[in-house]
Amino acid sequence: MTGGPEQQFLNFLKEGKFMLQKVEETGEHVFYPRVLATSAKWTWVEASGQGTVYSSTVIRQRPEKGGDFCVALVELSEGPRVISRLVDIDPDEVRIGLPVTASVQMADWKWEDTPVIAFRPRGLEQANDE
Repeated sequence: MTGGPEQQFLNFLKEGKFMLQKVEETGEHVFYPRVLATSAKWTWVEASGQGTVYSSTVIRQRPEKGGDFCVALVELSEGPRVISRLVDIDPDEVRIGLPVTASVQMADWKWEDTPVIAFRPRGLEQANDE
């Protein structure tokens, strides 16, 4: 795979995969993708996609601009924290500790033609992906 870690990550997203870097010596998972110390050996591993809401905020905007939405800091089961949008839930219903699952999707809120990681409450992923 060519390109630096960020480009490789974006290429994985285009394939529908949410990947993390993993340091082989320590087992530590790393997010956001970056060039690691040259002495560290690392590999790409598929993320479980499971996590919990660590913190969140509601962005308020007029309905004609898309309405309110929630942005959350999600702690992945592998350890790293990821900032992303929560979908399929009323923004005012999001609580710290809410179990969530990641999905790779094309976002209707982005101006670029690039897939993103979004999270939804755990248990809703199968109902909405069928």
